[in-house]
Amino acid sequence: MKQNAFKKAFTVVLTIVMVFTFSACSQSNTNSDTTSKKSTSDASSKPSDAAKTDDSKTPFKSEVHLSIAVYDRGVEGVPNISDNYWTQWVQKNFGDKYNIKVEYVPITRTDVMTDYATLAAAKNLPVILMEYDYPKVAQWANDGYLTTFDMDDFAKAAPSYYKKMKELNLLDFTTMDGETYFALAERPYWDASFLFQNFVRMDWLKEVGYDHIPATYAETMDAMDKIIDKGLAKHPLGGSMITGADGVQNYGYRKLPQDELEWAMYSSVSLPALGWKPDHELLKRKNFEFNKGYMNPEFYITDAETEKAAFINGETYKYGGYMSADVDWLNSFYAQNPDAELAIEMPPTEPDKEGGTTPLYRADNPFGMIIGFSSFAGEDEIKAAWMYMEWMLQEDNLKTMQWGQKGENYNINEEGTPESVEGYEGKFKQGYNNNKDYWCIAIETRKAGTAEQMIEAVSPKGLPQDFTDQMIEYYTTRTQTAKAGYATIDPIFKVPMEEETEYNTTLNEMYKEFHDKLVMCDPKEFDALYQEFSKKYLDQGYQKVIDERKEAYEAGSSTKLFDNGD
Repeated sequence: MKQNAFKKAFTVVLTIVMVFTFSACSQSNTNSDTTSKKSTSDASSKPSDAAKTDDSKTPFKSEVHLSIAVYDRGVEGVPNISDNYWTQWVQKNFGDKYNIKVEYVPITRTDVMTDYATLAAAKNLPVILMEYDYPKVAQWANDGYLTTFDMDDFAKAAPSYYKKMKELNLLDFTTMDGETYFALAERPYWDASFLFQNFVRMDWLKEVGYDHIPATYAETMDAMDKIIDKGLAKHPLGGSMITGADGVQNYGYRKLPQDELEWAMYSSVSLPALGWKPDHELLKRKNFEFNKGYMNPEFYITDAETEKAAFINGETYKYGGYMSADVDWLNSFYAQNPDAELAIEMPPTEPDKEGGTTPLYRADNPFGMIIGFSSFAGEDEIKAAWMYMEWMLQEDNLKTMQWGQKGENYNINEEGTPESVEGYEGKFKQGYNNNKDYWCIAIETRKAGTAEQMIEAVSPKGLPQDFTDQMIEYYTTRTQTAKAGYATIDPIFKVPMEEETEYNTTLNEMYKEFHDKLVMCDPKEFDALYQEFSKKYLDQGYQKVIDERKEAYEAGSSTKLFDNGD
């Protein structure tokens, strides 16, 4: 194991062959089919058969301290993230068994890089560092936060974890500059997730003459006009302030087939692409909707909680969120609107030629957490980290951490799959999203049987309407869309993106200002104003960002664009 004590730069020579394709014959959206994609990892990431002997069962002779990063999301009403029933359960069932003292280190979810930098400066990094974004973990490697390791050694201590990475072809993403830095967690349903759903007021649609959810932009605008005319809502589309690129996703406005170089330079959910044509088209559409009165005229000062309250209070047509057995805003909505009828908005399956959009959407990466190990940690601490990962992946442990205690947090339904208890507040109350920030080191999403059975398990319970069938339909439709070539992921750069790190905050703040002005301006002024703001955005640092991405792409230090099947 090689320690990298704050080295400042390294050259990454990377050749990644991406064999993921989204053609109907080769792409699938189930976990089992995802594993069929051909691995391209090199020999340095492949332990010999002899190396795969399970070395994860032997306790340490002397107590080992294992510190693990866990997100602090600032969520009210959940147990203390560092000390609760479940952290104690881990200590009892894992730590005590192997003579390991487990400590969870809070990391502010909205300020990850600052927190890690502070811990690194104090030489107090947790043994296990985790993040979803490659540029961040690449920066950690560049700054010397992470140790390299031998995949043979990892496979001895975590044989099941290694096997899972190999099956899912995640070994391609574990190395940089010929050295192994990372392990990666599984992400089920990565190209056709069903957990986030948008709900619309079906009762309003019926009242204005629609027996279906509008399938085209023209139909949607017609429905909004009629909803306003009927007095059902003043500003049916609502809206709230944006916080970054995730709030202005332009995927459906991209011309197909996508240009690979443009995709590498501009496609991102961490930094908005002001000046790129898809962004121009998206904001022009929002400008139209604002000036038609469909949007909340004070969206720019409206936070997410206020937007949610507007839907609950029956003031807006549409709202979306993550699904679980207990969805607080849905409970509140029906409490205030007991006679209302909601429906899940289905994803488009073909281009809307008149509306100028395509069904293209952003799929998640094929992996969840990217896990690295502190350069300050000793060999026993690193081995303890691998043992922890192996332990968490085991079926019984993972099930308990994800679902809780049977008869308390969940029950078994008629089909034999777990089903969460609505609104559980007892001794075993779980943390955010069913303890996700603890078990995400193994897998990104809970699993229970087939995708359809999982949907049944996580569909909202105790409501006047059952949305299970609609959620299954959404998943099926999304799966078909992915097979048709409309799923895309953003490029993954396996080099530190120094310019993006430096300018990210400034550019996101600038974009928010420009976005709001562009959405609210006179339509006649839009194009000239967009051009003016785009130049300022480039000059403020965005030109350096896209130049850096272009350089990394041309050097072979990024993934390649999936075959879109066109």
